[in-house]
Amino acid sequence: LQYNRVWIPDNEEVWQSAEITKDYKAGDRFLHVQLEDGTELSYPVDPAVLPPLRNPDILVGENDLTALSYLHEPAVLHN
Repeated sequence: LQYNRVWIPDNEEVWQSAEITKDYKAGDRFLHVQLEDGTELSYPVDPAVLPPLRNPDILVGENDLTALSYLHEPAVLHN
């Protein structure tokens, strides 16, 4: 999963985009990510409910939401 991008819940912005900086292994309690502003953090995760994956940049602004690779709340709001 390293280098994949995910959406992290945020109290102010609702969702923040982050890139995974360290491989996640099943059972890990934290996901090591870097936010778009460069902030690195260890995001606590429930192994049964991982953060939603972010669509590739080429799909941003897509008029047809069914063309998105991942269709979930943060993807729709970002698009």
